[in-house]
Amino acid sequence: MIDARLKELLNPSVLNTVSGLELVARIIVEGFMSGSNKSQAVGAGQEFSQYRSYQPGDDLRQLDWKMFARTERYYIKESEIETNITVKFMLDASHSMSYTEEGTSKIQFAKVMIAALAYLVRKQSDTFGLYSVNNQKIKSVLPRFEQQQFLRFLTELIKVKSEGAWEKGGDVEQLYDHHGKEMIIFVTDLYDDSRDIHRFISRLKTTRNEVIVFHLLGRTESTFGFQGSFTFEDLETGERTKVDTYSEQKDYQQRMQEWLHESRVWMLEKQINYNLVYLDQPIEQVLQNFLAVRKRLAR
Repeated sequence: MIDARLKELLNPSVLNTVSGLELVARIIVEGFMSGSNKSQAVGAGQEFSQYRSYQPGDDLRQLDWKMFARTERYYIKESEIETNITVKFMLDASHSMSYTEEGTSKIQFAKVMIAALAYLVRKQSDTFGLYSVNNQKIKSVLPRFEQQQFLRFLTELIKVKSEGAWEKGGDVEQLYDHHGKEMIIFVTDLYDDSRDIHRFISRLKTTRNEVIVFHLLGRTESTFGFQGSFTFEDLETGERTKVDTYSEQKDYQQRMQEWLHESRVWMLEKQINYNLVYLDQPIEQVLQNFLAVRKRLAR
């Protein structure tokens, strides 16, 4: 049911309005949080702290029945809630993100993912902000937690255009300014001409924060599933190359798999959470799988 509604809503006339993007984000999040998935969260959530003796008036739901079975005494399991977590959403807004398959572009897919995750972060009462990056400009909605932040966030997210190339200059220095406990969610296709994005990701990671990368690819793009001779144009440099896809497909696929493997291993070594996502995957399923993995790791 949710999938059918989303297919109707995932079009520019809806996604280019704040109310439309908010509606899509709400449908996605409320869908996978229903039933047994209500406890899924982006941040760290609750961490066990200690037991204490039951006192009249305590919430009975916090009673630890396993402790009662062992000791025949009532104990309350106390938890500490990690507060002041700041979630920074960073979006690669270079022109390569305008690549489109089956009517869906990378930038469009990224906006819906980010809007849904921000909706969830807001429900958790965490501070959140937005940064879009290319060599034309770096736009930001500074992290805050207030009533109007989500609308401000969506308004700027809608305005983001995929243009130019990846930013290589000093403007990105402002994005390395970290304060307190942070989670950085970076959505990108990892395309640049000299691994500048890898260096950027590496500098985002510190001992105090968590960096999560969503790597967007088209299915046909990844397999070179074109039939015949084509002239391909680099969206960022304008360079054109004529290719016979039949003769080049095998070599292309091998190089693509090597690149994906190297990217995954490199991020694993840097303790960066890497998620490969294809444009034909249902967005709600991508986020549900991501949050399910986070939940298992937190146990």
